[in-house]
Amino acid sequence: MNEQIIWIVLKRLRTPFLIIIATFSISILGLVLIPGLDDSGNVYHMTFFDAFYFVSYMASTIGFGEAPYTFNYEQRIWVSFAIYFTVIGWFYGIGATVSLMQDESLKKAIHRNTFRRHVKRLRTPFYIILGYNSITKSIIDKINGDDYRVVVLEKNEDKIDELMLENFYPNVPAFMGDATKQQMLKIAGIHHKNCAGVISLFENDMINSQIATICKILNKKIDVIVKATSPQQVKHFKNMDLEHIKNPFDIISKRIFYGITAPHIWLLEMWVYGHILKLRKRDRFPKGRYIVYGYGRMGHAIIEGLEKANIEYITKDLDTQEYLKEKNTTIFGDDEDIQSLIDLGVQESDCIIAATKDDLLNLTILNSAKQLNPNIFTIARENSLDDLNIFKAAKVNKIYVVEKLLADVTYNYIARPLADLFIIEARKKDEEWAKVIVNLLNNITGMNPMYFETKIDEEHAHALSLKLHDNQAVSLANLRRSRANREKILNLVYLLLKRGEQVYLMPDSNMQLQMGDELLIVSDEENYDDFDYIVNNIYELEYVLGYSHETN
Repeated sequence: MNEQIIWIVLKRLRTPFLIIIATFSISILGLVLIPGLDDSGNVYHMTFFDAFYFVSYMASTIGFGEAPYTFNYEQRIWVSFAIYFTVIGWFYGIGATVSLMQDESLKKAIHRNTFRRHVKRLRTPFYIILGYNSITKSIIDKINGDDYRVVVLEKNEDKIDELMLENFYPNVPAFMGDATKQQMLKIAGIHHKNCAGVISLFENDMINSQIATICKILNKKIDVIVKATSPQQVKHFKNMDLEHIKNPFDIISKRIFYGITAPHIWLLEMWVYGHILKLRKRDRFPKGRYIVYGYGRMGHAIIEGLEKANIEYITKDLDTQEYLKEKNTTIFGDDEDIQSLIDLGVQESDCIIAATKDDLLNLTILNSAKQLNPNIFTIARENSLDDLNIFKAAKVNKIYVVEKLLADVTYNYIARPLADLFIIEARKKDEEWAKVIVNLLNNITGMNPMYFETKIDEEHAHALSLKLHDNQAVSLANLRRSRANREKILNLVYLLLKRGEQVYLMPDSNMQLQMGDELLIVSDEENYDDFDYIVNNIYELEYVLGYSHETN
């Protein structure tokens, strides 16, 4: 119990405590002063201890029957008074105690103390998540586990209650507080040695900026993952030396750009986020005329990508509220909307992108466009995960859920950094290179290959670490040998090797490994298990190194 809790208890119970002391003292003093008679008829006075003993079991309503001698009438009158006098004092004290337990300041102090204790006990790296919503809930679902933990700051009590009802495992410590306050971030553990970073994905860029500034002042070593929805804000964050910026509209714009100009690079990125590694007909973005319906933050970002791809386009700039006022109706999909699409040339266009902040309007526009041009390719901005099933039922070709996208890229940065780095490096290559890689992965591991990240150190590759410490040369090719038959090659591909700040995309199989190397590996689960067993078991490693002079 900390000092604040003790202070609140003492402050609230001071008066009841004094009243109980006063009632006891008066009752005891009366018994001491009032003379009684012993068994021989002699006058006597009770000692303070006897009086205290008697009043204790009497006032506590236990009952009495043990006294030095039988009370006379004067003593009985005083005891009768003392019974009601002390009981009233007890009732007042109990009532004050019950009232104290309902005191909001005490509840908050206890909750704060409990939260601090939970954060202090965290022994694994953890992230402080600011705000609880559908985005952060998805992040918690993905990263909260053995490798990483999370703590949550949320200023809305209802949201805290909602989080508690989710019953996350392991438990997610949460506290109600304003994330823009330094004290709250300190309570959340920003100075904790295991604090890996802070995640701030508020819709308001200014709040994210304020939080990022405070976090870097409090702890320069941690990562700050922030959301930025405008180029100006991105630039501002970069000036603050914040490297980890998530601009969902910029991400969507880049995906559309690569979907048009380099579909296999786009496919590799989608695969990293859970797509199968096969370019289906429905995945191919058209290269004709585009309509961008909604010219807000997302619309601006998309236009930049279309211009870079040399795509013809036309935009419809509208604010939903202003649009409703102009229409003088709340009905979407009426004749006015149809005419708007005709004026934009929807019948001669190849793709339409609905990029407004209103999910209903986006869905209506795309449905109307399909009626006018059944072959048109449709892309939708979907703002809330709650509406996802509706968009899927409408058979929209591409759906970009802003909330899901933010959750996915944040999770990948935290838990799959090499996969993120692979996409960055792959974007520097051309379409032909990406096509070769896709075909290679398909031939070796099929359309749904799994990727794994590992590090060459004592924890993740114990046996291999021993060999490297002894200055023995081990190549990437050596570790592709099967532990069952070293003449057999595992179905395994090295996509990326990171050595310090140096990145090797599709590293050469003859490359010699070093301590601290990080690998992104594509394989099925069985073959990766073989790899993992080889690098951690000295006997299996020595077996496959029987071919150390050979390469494949």
